Amino acid sequence: MPSAVPDVMTTGAEHTEPAGNEGPFINGFNRKTNGVSTWPTNGHARASSVSSADTSNPAGFETHTFDWNQHYGPGPAHQYHEEEAGGPRSRAYARIRSWGDDPNTAKFPRISKPMELMRTNYDCVVIGSGYGGGVAASRMARAGESVCLLERGKERWPGEYPDSTSDSISQLHYSGEFAPGWLPKKIVNGGDPTGMYHVIFGNCQNAVVCNGLGGTSLMNANVYLEADKDTLRLEAWPKEIRENPDCLDEYYEKAAKVLQPEPYPEDWPKLPKLELLKRQAKYLSMEEKFRRVRQTTRFVNGPNSCGVEMYPSAMTGQDCTGLNDGSKNTTLVTYLADAWNWGADMFCEAEVRYITKAPEPQEGYIVYFAWHGRNRGHFKANLHGDLMWVHAKRAVFLGAGAIGSTEILLRSKNMGLDLSEKVGENMSGNGDMLGFGYNTDVEVNAMGRPFPSPYHPVGPTITGIIDNRSGHENPLDGYVIEEGAMPGALAPFLQAMLEILPGSVEPTNEGLIGKFKANLARLGTAFLGPYYRKGAIERTQVYLIMSHDSNQAYLTLKGDKPVLEFVGVGRSDHVKYLNRVLEKATRAVGGTFVQNPFSALGPQQVTVHPIGGACMARDGTGSTGATNHMGEVFTGSGNKTHSGLIVTDAAVIPTALGANPFATITALAERSVDHYAKNQNLTIDMTPNGVLDLFGAPEHTHAHNKKRGSVVHTDEVEEIAKIDTAKNAIITARRMNDSGFGFTEVMSGYIHRDKGLKRDNVDTYELAARTAKSLSETARFFLSVQSFNIRSIVNDPSHRATLTGTFVCPTLVGSPFMVQRGDFNLFLLDRKAPGTRNLTYDFDMRGINGRRLHFHGYKVVDSSVALSPVHFWKSTSTLYVTITETLPNTERSCSDADECGLLGEIVAKGIMRIQPQDFLSEVMTLTPTGSSIFKKVMSAGNFLTFFTRKSMSLLLAPLTPLQYPVQNCLGFVNNTPPTKTYKIKASDGVVTSLHMWEPTNRDIPAKNLFMIPGASVDHQIYALPTIRYNAVNYFCRAGYRVWVTVHRIGMLMIAQDDWTTFDTRLDFKACLEKIREEFPGPDKEQPEKVYTIAHCMGSVAFSTGLLDGTIPANWIKGITCSQVFMNPIWNIANMIKITALPIPGDRLYKYLLGDWFSFSTSKNDSLLQKGLNELLRLMPDSRKEICNNASCHRTTMALGRCWNHRNLNEATHRQIDRFFGGVSMTLMHLLMKQGYQGGVMGNGPLFERLDTPDNIRRLKGLPILLFVGRDNAVLSPESTEKTYEILTDTFGTGDNQSGVPYRRREVPGYGHLDCWMGRNAWKDVYPFVREEVDRVVRGEEYRFREPEDQFKELVESGKLLY
Repeated sequence: MPSAVPDVMTTGAEHTEPAGNEGPFINGFNRKTNGVSTWPTNGHARASSVSSADTSNPAGFETHTFDWNQHYGPGPAHQYHEEEAGGPRSRAYARIRSWGDDPNTAKFPRISKPMELMRTNYDCVVIGSGYGGGVAASRMARAGESVCLLERGKERWPGEYPDSTSDSISQLHYSGEFAPGWLPKKIVNGGDPTGMYHVIFGNCQNAVVCNGLGGTSLMNANVYLEADKDTLRLEAWPKEIRENPDCLDEYYEKAAKVLQPEPYPEDWPKLPKLELLKRQAKYLSMEEKFRRVRQTTRFVNGPNSCGVEMYPSAMTGQDCTGLNDGSKNTTLVTYLADAWNWGADMFCEAEVRYITKAPEPQEGYIVYFAWHGRNRGHFKANLHGDLMWVHAKRAVFLGAGAIGSTEILLRSKNMGLDLSEKVGENMSGNGDMLGFGYNTDVEVNAMGRPFPSPYHPVGPTITGIIDNRSGHENPLDGYVIEEGAMPGALAPFLQAMLEILPGSVEPTNEGLIGKFKANLARLGTAFLGPYYRKGAIERTQVYLIMSHDSNQAYLTLKGDKPVLEFVGVGRSDHVKYLNRVLEKATRAVGGTFVQNPFSALGPQQVTVHPIGGACMARDGTGSTGATNHMGEVFTGSGNKTHSGLIVTDAAVIPTALGANPFATITALAERSVDHYAKNQNLTIDMTPNGVLDLFGAPEHTHAHNKKRGSVVHTDEVEEIAKIDTAKNAIITARRMNDSGFGFTEVMSGYIHRDKGLKRDNVDTYELAARTAKSLSETARFFLSVQSFNIRSIVNDPSHRATLTGTFVCPTLVGSPFMVQRGDFNLFLLDRKAPGTRNLTYDFDMRGINGRRLHFHGYKVVDSSVALSPVHFWKSTSTLYVTITETLPNTERSCSDADECGLLGEIVAKGIMRIQPQDFLSEVMTLTPTGSSIFKKVMSAGNFLTFFTRKSMSLLLAPLTPLQYPVQNCLGFVNNTPPTKTYKIKASDGVVTSLHMWEPTNRDIPAKNLFMIPGASVDHQIYALPTIRYNAVNYFCRAGYRVWVTVHRIGMLMIAQDDWTTFDTRLDFKACLEKIREEFPGPDKEQPEKVYTIAHCMGSVAFSTGLLDGTIPANWIKGITCSQVFMNPIWNIANMIKITALPIPGDRLYKYLLGDWFSFSTSKNDSLLQKGLNELLRLMPDSRKEICNNASCHRTTMALGRCWNHRNLNEATHRQIDRFFGGVSMTLMHLLMKQGYQGGVMGNGPLFERLDTPDNIRRLKGLPILLFVGRDNAVLSPESTEKTYEILTDTFGTGDNQSGVPYRRREVPGYGHLDCWMGRNAWKDVYPFVREEVDRVVRGEEYRFREPEDQFKELVESGKLLY
């Protein structure tokens, strides 16, 4: 650790050093050529504050001589601008309002990271951020190890600590076993679990500790006091220390160089409480034992040893609630700031629960923690149940404090970690006692003030000490007495507490005048407040004692909650003796002695220095302690330890120290870390820091595995890349002063592990969930959603936020899984289905065994929620989950996949839901973020407005604005241009088009396949560019030369010339002639027959040509008829249009709007057309088929609903106008008549039926497949059923050598045109059509083999949705 603190002697008035040039100011000292340390104030030099204050060396204490030229590193780099305070510290210095002057940045630094930036594993994990944790984090980061530090509390910097009573109460957390002497014991737990002040109730002794980045150093009294050598020689210490107590000296020096302790300067204002303690020492005959104690308070401006700019003390006396003046060398501004500068990652609001060995094949430990961030505490049932974790590959350093680390070890033991039975035993309160000399005869000024008078300062909380540790036959009789200051937060009720507490000792021999003055002082405080200078509170001395207790306390877990039992502490004779000492000292100054406030609850004491619980063993085995002399945890009662599991805090101290313990805690931590580094052959880089820019980037960044030479795996590279991306997003949001929004969600359900669950549809998910429920395969996630930039989630098309949390599914090996940097998309446009918005959850997750899986879940909010809040709740609370094996980021590409979250080998599927009680908790977690109240309000407003707008657009879908055609081609992912296009002239001179695609499978002999689209469309229904695998693709790879006609009633300009299905047969004949001419086959004299696939009115038109003989039947190999052939029968809705209206619909339209009905429209259309568009909203249909696409409505009005919307993807539906033309009223009139009468006809005026028995006989020997969508809303399934019956009645079956010539099939889940244009038609429809074509064209024995091409890769990779 770099240090700028010169090493000084603790005795003597002057110091010398070798001659040399004048050096920089170092913590108040200016290095002179004559070696004299000077303080450049008031124009004269003075001796160092260390030497001038420490004018005595109590007998029995060894002096430590420090070499001024020896620095813990190459040398100081930043002390050139240190300077004196420069006068009284006014109110302006008492509280830092901002650490920076850039209005676009945060006011206070943040060296901890958001949980979203945590990596999955680190070399070292440090638990806690007090002295032990700070040392471990700093040293390991400097050794080049990747370090993760977990702190239960929040990050607060000087200027952010509470100073009022209300603020302090809001930061209070209490727990433990409340055990007043006259009432039954009760387990209690309340307040903010991450609050700064944690009161732990116990039996006979209570403890106060601190939660926050910096641990208890944030609220201790800064006293740096080494343990005396007699205490270190006690039998309780391990042999390595008790036989050589001097071994800690070098580590005390290391700690001092970082923390820079020094006494209160002699030339600073006199402090009444310090002067009173000096008088009391004289009255107690301990004058020689009094001195100014070294403390880690700064009395100069400038950077500290680690490069953090500090201020001189404003002497507020607020140390115990957190100093806001920036003068305190806490671990936050020393060890932790240094760890940050050397690349350590620190995370707050992370309450570590327990530790386990990492499952094989990994090494190290898994550290489980509850993350309190993002308001996750509202899910009380999940907070400690669904724990997050991090993998420590090499070492875990426990620095959570004596109680915290012991609790973690006890719970770890319960969870199966082999530990010594001594864990939790031999705890101590360090002999701490609190007392008051109430209403003395002199002013004390020991009540802290947030803004004290510069002419009447309180001073640091502790400045003086009566050190009575030496000269005792039994070292356990030693103790120290220190004066203190009560924080201002206690001011309002301190007098009442001191007046009513039992056991107070009034002064004796106090005369009438003395009693009158005392009562007058009491009244003064009561009426004029606690800061009345002549009042009782301003005359109250605060006593703090550190001594030796029985060390017989222990910590246990009751109901998984820690409970303290300090046996005998409040009843010992030693405590009574110390109380008598304080009584004497108080009586000497005319005050009333009052014991600590907890004594009102019975024989209770309070400590701020709990120690022990994982004590060092005195004999090096687990039979006498929990850890060895290096802090390494024993595996049992022997001498074996868990390698790398090290306790570095007060828990290892085996006996009360009789002194403020943090110097010893720090020294022991330095020693433990030093031993670990040497054992691991690590070198700690001691290069000094420069002055740190706490708003900038660390000077050193951790290079992954640079020290160990390990191979960096692909997943680690990807993780680092994702962290960098997330970090850049966070930094950008902060620099732009953006606000954000977040919430936390819990969902639970059932997920079944089965690799065969490949289909992506509701039926598959429900089947998986039912199976999982029967097998008790439960699943649950506990995820926090955070958008750091509200604009991104509101305005960006992906509406993305970040997911962090856990996923638990015991059926999956590796559970629980950590979720980090996942993607949440709010109301993301679903490319799979029209008019649908999804709430998607996409993330890679890592199990405790190192296994990585990918989670993809989506909530479907589609037209089925329209006008139905119940359906809306169901949709937004039901998550369809697919878990797959992970893929490298390079392979998980969405460029050729509809949804890349579904790629990879299927592992499991199921359904998860939000429970009502969890939803209420989720609402409570909605939290805006921002730099000001205004920003937060705006953030909340923007998010809620966006959410409401999107929700209402779906809930009120029928009332939302119509979608009109767009100019851009959206979602054209599969352009399929023909190999060649022919212009075909029919016998009546009409010119149409014929497109041809050559087969792509060269391994199969090419055969001709003629495909006929229906009315008002063209070849695109077969070569659809908006789906990745269309019919032309499919049949070309099956070895067919595909021909598609665009006929006169299709999408051609001539379609408006009143052509009919009967006329169109001429186009088909001309096309067949062209096909036979271009590719006649082996025998040119007898060209090969052509297999034909015909859809809807194209099929009807084709039937007219065959029935009347225009198209010779011997040209045709076979026919597949899609939806209809020669017996069109309208479905109910279309039949109503014909029969229910007084005037047929075609005639009405022709009368009002003309002879041509276009399926396309625009906002520039005529008023009548736009009025019609609005009127078409009211067409009745099921809720799931509701949409607001104007072209879709017009298609439905003319022809009937041509698809089940769920079968189309968004691109197809959005641009339906590109695939439909229009229809003439002449054609419409003929179609209506044919559909009404149930048979094909010729043109008017006769409209002769063509499906006569004589005509039907022309079809003899033609194999025909008839298929229809079961949900067809255009034509009734009776259309194909009637044709099938006529054919079988006429020709029977089995008279054809190729097998059964007539087949009929209904396609479940499909309507009309979606049989060809549906996104999944490639697997639901095309295969059985191809099988029939293959059977007829290539023979019964033929079996199609999939070619190795892009489409097979699409299918096998999952890029084509199921």
